[in-house]
Amino acid sequence: LQADCESGSRRRIWGLLATAGVGGTLVALYAVVTPFVAPALRKVCLPFVPATSTQIQNVLKMLENRSGSLVDIGSGDGRIVIATAKKGFKAVGYELNPWLVWYSRYRAWRDGVHQNTRFYISDLWKVSFSRYTNVVVFGVPQMMPQLEKKLEEELECNARIIACRFPFPCWIPDHTTGEGIDTVWAYDLKHSRGCETKSLEITPEVES
Repeated sequence: LQADCESGSRRRIWGLLATAGVGGTLVALYAVVTPFVAPALRKVCLPFVPATSTQIQNVLKMLENRSGSLVDIGSGDGRIVIATAKKGFKAVGYELNPWLVWYSRYRAWRDGVHQNTRFYISDLWKVSFSRYTNVVVFGVPQMMPQLEKKLEEELECNARIIACRFPFPCWIPDHTTGEGIDTVWAYDLKHSRGCETKSLEITPEVES
């Protein structure tokens, strides 16, 4: 009888341990998967697709002779932010997935550019980009019309917007490089908005 009781106790203990293990695994899996799945449930899905090395080089080409602040909208694992920081930009990335943001911060620290980079967990529609003069976007066609309107309302005339993979629907690009999925379009907002600085013609006064 005593042996049966001990055997039953051991089975109950192992059962509790197994239940706790399965429950802990499910909780951990939920914590990891949720940040990747949640964006897909939004009205506009912005999936994480890493930039290729060719895309990064094309972006850097479109930033030649540019300076000032830079923001990567939907920065993913931070490779665009890190690459531009290495070129001297004060670069910022906005990303909704916290795991990718934490990984981006680690990569920036590992590559020695953490002082020139910042990564924020935020929804791009809730952020104002008015203080940036260089904007990089890895978007999807569904979001481009709304984002085009948002950027036109917020950015100054000296801003340059660089779109990767998909162009903006209404703006005409000032520069284009690459081909296929590596195509990059650059838009100077002063041209898209029609706010070029024009020289004033001074009419001399006529003496009467």
